[in-house]
Amino acid sequence: MSTSPPVMCDSRTEVTSLLAQLGDRNPQAESRLIELVFADLRRIARRHLLRERRNHTLQPTALVNEAYLRLVDSPQENWQNKAHFFATASRLMRHVLVDYARWKNASKRGGGRIQVTLQDHLVQANTLSVDILALDEALGRLTQLDARQARIVELHFFGGMGFEDVARLLGVSDRTVKGDWGMARAWLKCELNR
Repeated sequence: MSTSPPVMCDSRTEVTSLLAQLGDRNPQAESRLIELVFADLRRIARRHLLRERRNHTLQPTALVNEAYLRLVDSPQENWQNKAHFFATASRLMRHVLVDYARWKNASKRGGGRIQVTLQDHLVQANTLSVDILALDEALGRLTQLDARQARIVELHFFGGMGFEDVARLLGVSDRTVKGDWGMARAWLKCELNR
């Protein structure tokens, strides 16, 4: 008598299912979710930290842990899918870094701001050092002007999502995302060069 092998669940489907179970405070779901997403969250954290100064005291694992705590402690999110989860996690990582920069500046009584490096995603010239607080303020202003463009910057630049994934998550076409990305990138470049 032969038994068929267990059916393996697609990780995307499994993550979406586990996210739905988080609202029930299911410890097994939370534990399994961490197993499935930790490596991807570390990749996103490393991407964020690449833009920080070289001697930054936060490590990828610490950034993941802080963002994850904010994810599970926040009011219940209506998770659409795995991409929505990672986009939110990436946004929270940026907020952790901004909060950390503010804390460092406050502890230095207004001392030098923390610098980050923007690769060619936003600036086509060589690497440009940009103050993370100035970038956060510029994104805040962009959100006031065009929330979708600001969201695309968060998802693509900080979250590392491709244009197709961003378009799917936002419910718009790839062409719209690419156009908004170009406008947002140009606007941010002007703002950050002021």
